[in-house]
Amino acid sequence: MLKLDHITVVARTLEEGCKHIKDTLGIDMPDGGAHPRMGTHNRLLSLGDDSFLELIAIDPAASAPDRPRWFNLDAFDKAPRLGTWVLGTDDIQASLREAHPGSGRATEITRGDLKWLISISDDGTMPLDGACPALIQWPVGPHPASRMTDLGCRLISLTIEHPQVAELESLFGHHINRDLITFRRGPEMKISAVIQTPEGMRELT
Repeated sequence: MLKLDHITVVARTLEEGCKHIKDTLGIDMPDGGAHPRMGTHNRLLSLGDDSFLELIAIDPAASAPDRPRWFNLDAFDKAPRLGTWVLGTDDIQASLREAHPGSGRATEITRGDLKWLISISDDGTMPLDGACPALIQWPVGPHPASRMTDLGCRLISLTIEHPQVAELESLFGHHINRDLITFRRGPEMKISAVIQTPEGMRELT
C-alpha cells in the first residue's frame, strides 16, 4: 500500500499562498524552509504524526536551479491552489516502475539537515496536471510531520477530479486508502481537501 504523505498548495509567492490558506482554513501557515536544489521555499503544517499540508513557491532570494523547478512552478501563474498530492513509499524505485510513465525519476532533495527522495520529471511538469501524485521516500525514522507545528488541523477527505480518472483508478485505486481518497471524473484537474480545523470543517482547493 502507498500512504498519503502530504498535499501541496502551489502559489506564485508564499504571501499569496498564506492568504489563500488563511482565508480558507482560518490559520496562519507556520514556517518551513528552503530547497536549494530547486530554488524554492515552503511553509509546513502538521495534519497529524504522518501527514502534512505544504505551501510552496519560488524563492526570490535563491539562485535559479540548473533544471526546471518541481511542481511546474516555472510555468505557474494562477491563484494559489492545491496543485498535487504526494504518496509515501518504502521503495520509491519499485513504486516508480508501476507509476505513471511521466512521473520522472527519484531525485534527492534537502531542506536544512533533512534529506529525502521524491519523483520529479525532467521538465518539472506533473502527470495529468498534478492529479497523478508524486512519490516520496523519507529516511528511516519518525515522519517529518511529527516535528512540524501542529495547530489542530486534520485531513478528513481528499477528492481528485480529472477527465482521465480511469487512468488514476488503474494506477492507484488498489494501492491507497479509499476511505480517505476519492477519484471523480471532472472537466479539469481539481483537488479538494476537507480539513477539520479549530474553527470547524473547511474545504481547501
